[in-house]
Amino acid sequence: MNDPKVTVLMPAYNAEKYIGEAIASVLAQSFTDFELLIVNDGSTDETKNVVRSFSDPRIVLISQDNKGVASALNLGLSLARAPFIARFDADDICFTNRLKVQYDFITTYPEYSVVGSAADYVDADGHFIFTHHPQGHLNEEIQQLKYSVCPFIHSSVFYKKEVVINNGGYNEHAYTYEDHFLWVNILKNEKACNLSQALIKVRLNPESITIDEKWHSRKFRLIKYSTLKNRSITEAEGQELYQVSEKHSSPKIKEGAYYALCSKKFLVNNYQPEKARLNVVRAISLHPLRFDNYLLYMASFFPERVIGWLHKINFNKF
Repeated sequence: MNDPKVTVLMPAYNAEKYIGEAIASVLAQSFTDFELLIVNDGSTDETKNVVRSFSDPRIVLISQDNKGVASALNLGLSLARAPFIARFDADDICFTNRLKVQYDFITTYPEYSVVGSAADYVDADGHFIFTHHPQGHLNEEIQQLKYSVCPFIHSSVFYKKEVVINNGGYNEHAYTYEDHFLWVNILKNEKACNLSQALIKVRLNPESITIDEKWHSRKFRLIKYSTLKNRSITEAEGQELYQVSEKHSSPKIKEGAYYALCSKKFLVNNYQPEKARLNVVRAISLHPLRFDNYLLYMASFFPERVIGWLHKINFNKF
């Protein structure tokens, strides 16, 4: 395939548990004119061997030393052969019509540069939790979002490669929010939308580099939102983000954040208080000194209408 129409760009780091299912979901697409470009970001597990177990010629595997997601994405962008990029993560799952729906939209309406979608969120075992709809769907709604709101689910976006490359690609200093930083810098000049149908499944799991916002340190959040507001970030700020994040992102913290996030979603987005309690009890067992977990546990006994009211006034403090 010398000139595929779409490059599915998938960075991967120690993703052996999930990447096989992710690859299979891409290969099963109804739209077939694509390359699946996988950038192995210095994995130390069996990620590379799982990828090599597939014989489809559309798969292109590239490896680099572990430099982070943004670096892997920039390398992939430089090597992608298609004019359109479909972002996808190594632990997520594509619905069969994902590429066709987004390709048809962006070629029918070429004035759009970025097209995202809703997504079904599942737990580490693939069990449905809730359907997430972005806060903005129409371009006008997206343009009006505050800088603090990420307008897209990153693994759902489909965009014009040249637009991202011309804007410098992903900023490698914006550790864990390289996508959000990209959007605040390019959307002021580009038209974008989110399709209302879910086109992917996003897998919440404790191995992910991204954890619940409330489990990050205050210092991390201050730097993140200051750089997003200013649309700029220095190398020194990037180094501080990395150091602070690594200090507070141990496997135990990630596991606790995972269970707490699942609990929140089972209360706010898909009211199932028994499942919410089951998950928050696991979070408490890992981190018994976190007061917010106990608030979440108490909230799981409230009726659904009260949960909805709390969420409206500021449920995120849980």
